Amino acid sequence: MLTPDEARQAGRRRFALSPRQEYDEYVMQRVEGYKNALSRGELMALAERATLTLGQGPEEQFVLTEVLIQQWVDELIKKELGLTSYRRWSRKVAALREAQRQPTHWGLGPDGPLARLLPRLEPGDVAVLAGQRTEAAAGLLAAHHARVTFLAGDCWSAGRVEDRLEGEALADRAQAFVVAFTGWLPDEVQGHIHVAVFDTALLGAVGTATAHALIDGFRARTAPGGVHVLLDDPGGLAPDALRTCYDGWEEESGGGGRRGDLQFVRPPCQTDAAWATGERVV
Repeated sequence: MLTPDEARQAGRRRFALSPRQEYDEYVMQRVEGYKNALSRGELMALAERATLTLGQGPEEQFVLTEVLIQQWVDELIKKELGLTSYRRWSRKVAALREAQRQPTHWGLGPDGPLARLLPRLEPGDVAVLAGQRTEAAAGLLAAHHARVTFLAGDCWSAGRVEDRLEGEALADRAQAFVVAFTGWLPDEVQGHIHVAVFDTALLGAVGTATAHALIDGFRARTAPGGVHVLLDDPGGLAPDALRTCYDGWEEESGGGGRRGDLQFVRPPCQTDAAWATGERVV
């Protein structure tokens, strides 16, 4: 993640995907989504069709490598789906990709805390989001090539995120888990975190003590310069009550975001004992 000065002066330090890579990713997402919707029997029938397409009878299948059959299966699926060529995609779907990078595409305000941190994101930054009000943020951050982990308190919320991202051909950049926010988190949450987004309704539901422990755990694993965003919910824990969790961090101004939304930045030079040793805090 870039610092504000780096975002203004130097631009991205990591390379984003090229248009051709974006297209290949789009095709892979559609093909894998199609496969996941098929039964094992249907997949086997598709593999047999691929074998026949190659001009080999069942008795000659042994000469075909699994990789070659897989490639032809993918080609059959592409035809079945009627996927556009790269030239057409670059004119049409590329426009969708650009729209996906706009907060308004996901129903978010153009001046909110998430919109303000977008210039600082780099491809591959790790974002962890918790709570129902962070669902839209999962799509926005994935569209900017962040590696998103969405944590939900129920299967419906997790399902909505997975379905939306699959429909937008962004599913490979995100994963969703249903968790009980009482000390256990999936292994995928370990390691560097560059962006953490919390729904204050979730923090209120788990109770103040657990909310503070959750935030402290994520603080300890947030990389220097990383950002935490608290999305205010009228029925949630008041964000003002959580300011004490961020002693030593810089609070960024609210700008045009929702009233009550808060954003904190870990100082680039700040170190943490748990972070340095790689200890899992939560």
